[in-house]
Amino acid sequence: MTPDTLRARLLAWYDAQARDLAWRVGPADGQAGVRQDPYRVWLSEVMLQQTTVPHATPYFLKFTARWPTVSDLAAEEDGEVMAAWAGLGYYARARNLLACARAVARDHGGVFPDTEEGLRALPGLGPYTAAAVAAIAFDRPANVVDGNVERVMARLHAVETPLPDGKPQLKAHALALVRDDRPGDWAQALMDLGATICRPKSPLCDRCPIAEACAGLATGAPETYPRKTKKAERPHRHGVAYVLTRGDQVGLVRRPPKGLLGGMLALPTSDWRPAAWSDAEARAAAPAALDWRDLGEVEHVFTHFSLTLRVFRAEGEAANVIWSPRRDLDGLPSLFLKAAKAGLTQLI
Repeated sequence: MTPDTLRARLLAWYDAQARDLAWRVGPADGQAGVRQDPYRVWLSEVMLQQTTVPHATPYFLKFTARWPTVSDLAAEEDGEVMAAWAGLGYYARARNLLACARAVARDHGGVFPDTEEGLRALPGLGPYTAAAVAAIAFDRPANVVDGNVERVMARLHAVETPLPDGKPQLKAHALALVRDDRPGDWAQALMDLGATICRPKSPLCDRCPIAEACAGLATGAPETYPRKTKKAERPHRHGVAYVLTRGDQVGLVRRPPKGLLGGMLALPTSDWRPAAWSDAEARAAAPAALDWRDLGEVEHVFTHFSLTLRVFRAEGEAANVIWSPRRDLDGLPSLFLKAAKAGLTQLI
């Protein structure tokens, strides 16, 4: 199958089978002259990094209802945006989101640059997102390679080099299929193929419009691609979270702007370390000398490590905390919401 025939088959499939996504202008509307909104494309791509479509969609709808334009988002206070992001994880993305929005509003009059090069110059906007926005929002021929596209290319060409070492090879295979014709639709067609047909497990090869060209299928084991290097064992850490109450209020702290969960409101915690915390150590590290009670522990998994967090609770006062009504705790990152619920369950 020639590259042009492969493209024609996949685009025809996309025209008929494109996913209906909250941020997408479908192929029929696009061909009728309806343009994608760069703000919505950019926002969706940032949210979809390390997040599934079903999980990201309600956040996208909430953000675009509250902040309909990039200038609206840029004008908002950091804490409001971080709280709205809570539950999406990878909170550095929210900080980068604000930095980029403010640069677009301040330096570009609220209008996104329409080239991949111009988009790359924005703070917090990496090469993948720049390529995606350039292609999808502005119909620029750009090589848009996410995890779905990597999987399609690895199977299509039966690439034996394992990830991450095989990434340059997969990008080169994807680049060979980029054309000036319908680059936005092409990028989304590849993504949709990977998401719905060329799935990580149990690929639906009998429904694939380009199965005839797939070297991975020809091996009889397409699901074994892309090859992957065995991951190192994830390290485990231990910490203590402190649920400090004052009547119906809970004491929170603002985490430092840089680092894990940076800039987010959170429960006070001890350091997180390889060794477990004894009762005496946990009480000594508490934010105030109060009658702290041990209420068990919660488990959480981050990208690079897992965490056991002991939960201690006390009633009283402490310096340097931000008092928040219990009803407003849903804006906490999922780890701290989990710990807060564990600490307050007996009282609700």
